[in-house]
Amino acid sequence: MRSTNPVLNAKTFDERDPAAAQMTLAGTVNKTLILLALLLISATWVWGRFWESRDVAAVLPLMWIGIGGGLVAALVTMFFKKAAPYSAPVYALLEGLAVGGVSAFFELRFPGIVLQAVGLTFGTLFCLLMAYKSGLIKATENFKLGVVAATGGIAVLYLIDIAMAFFGKPIGFIHDGGMFGILFSGFVVVIAALNLVLDFDFIESGVASGAPKYMEWYGAFGLTVTLVWLYMEILRLLSKLKKR
Repeated sequence: MRSTNPVLNAKTFDERDPAAAQMTLAGTVNKTLILLALLLISATWVWGRFWESRDVAAVLPLMWIGIGGGLVAALVTMFFKKAAPYSAPVYALLEGLAVGGVSAFFELRFPGIVLQAVGLTFGTLFCLLMAYKSGLIKATENFKLGVVAATGGIAVLYLIDIAMAFFGKPIGFIHDGGMFGILFSGFVVVIAALNLVLDFDFIESGVASGAPKYMEWYGAFGLTVTLVWLYMEILRLLSKLKKR
């Protein structure tokens, strides 16, 4: 079983103890809601600080703490899955700092964009979940391989863009609001959304295989990572559309 989400891989559910409490779908959903609530709390706090001062300097340090700290917490969770009940909530709180800062910057330039992005993110989550549960979309091996390849390609392209940005020459269409840039962002949004389908399938497999209880937090963490990525890409796409 494969997943394009870097925090859910083929060995994610290998650790199991039949005598211990096991992972459930309801438990994973509850943990996901907890993580999203924590992320929203810290994001709202940063959002409020920004709008009180309307000064980028007031929230920029918090945003960078969120980006760096969130990355560390994510790596800890990925490599020490048993720590997920503790590290996943820390990740959500730290990631909220980054999401709140980025969202405030976008909202200042394009009023109303954040509400649209939030609505589209959760609307996409709901629609894909319904499509997955109804069997309309199935995570076949070919489907997985296609999403894996596309996600890997996007990751490599973003890494190249970051490297080129250090020399003052970022990849233009990733940031530009031209037609090609919009099409690229639309493609990335689709791939990010399709990662949700693979996450649903992988978590369901973990429940069926009797994964240990702490994996509920790990599964919730994986979904949260994908949702944050999807939200950020939708923000980018909407901003390009508004520039036109």
